[in-house]
Amino acid sequence: MKIAAITDDGQTISKHFGRAAHYLVVTVEDEEIVNRELREKLGHAHFTHESHDPHHSDAPHGTGPRAAHRHDRMAEAIQDCEALLCGGMGYGAYESLRQRGIRPIVTDIEDIDEAVQAYIEGRIEDQWHLLH
Repeated sequence: MKIAAITDDGQTISKHFGRAAHYLVVTVEDEEIVNRELREKLGHAHFTHESHDPHHSDAPHGTGPRAAHRHDRMAEAIQDCEALLCGGMGYGAYESLRQRGIRPIVTDIEDIDEAVQAYIEGRIEDQWHLLH
């Protein structure tokens, strides 16, 4: 199985999905990490030339069609992963990942290895209430 984490340094989970520079993708076999791959990640800066969806005060952050398209493009690099570990993200990104079959998990665990182990053992908690 493959699990991705958003990261800027390859060791810790970044707090913001849209601003993180990379994905660290770990391959797990027999409950052990057997491979690590740092992948480039599209972020907010890659889309500055594109227009945004009109903002409606009652709509959750990043939920319009243009945002969904950007989220899909951001997720293409981890389509082979079953889960994404992050320290925070908007509601729209969270839902876009779920619709692609990738389980987003918002966690307060900062160390990637520790978070992956918690995922493997089934003890990681998705703190979805931290979505913005």
